[in-house]
Amino acid sequence: MGVIRRFLWYWLPPLAWMGLVFVLSAQPDLPHAPQPWLDRLVKKASHALAYSALAWLYLRALRHRFRPQYSGPQTALRLVSFGLAVAYAISDEYHQTFVAGRNGRLSDVAVDAAGACGAMLLDWWLERRRVLLRHPTSGRRPAAQ
Repeated sequence: MGVIRRFLWYWLPPLAWMGLVFVLSAQPDLPHAPQPWLDRLVKKASHALAYSALAWLYLRALRHRFRPQYSGPQTALRLVSFGLAVAYAISDEYHQTFVAGRNGRLSDVAVDAAGACGAMLLDWWLERRRVLLRHPTSGRRPAAQ
């Protein structure tokens, strides 16, 4: 696979996702659910899911980029992915301050960060599970005698 094709395969998805988030946050008024509590729940869940997906897409791209040089635990890549997602969340909330009918909220950044963190924790758990399934004795304490 050529360099451009690899770039498009791994980096176009997070860039496209960022574009989608930007377009949605530029809408002056989004539809509302009939009940205020349901509207809040749907919007907060959407924030968390959108940024969990973004963090995972960053992680996917970073893993590909650093695969040859870095084959150990993925903690650093997860932290960078989380940081990129939170940085974009902050910039998105700032962007919303310029959109009529919208405003930037720190609480939305917190929900976005929670979604990104959840995705990275899920990835960590899945990696840990794979290691334990491959090597059942790794990571376990020896039985008491």
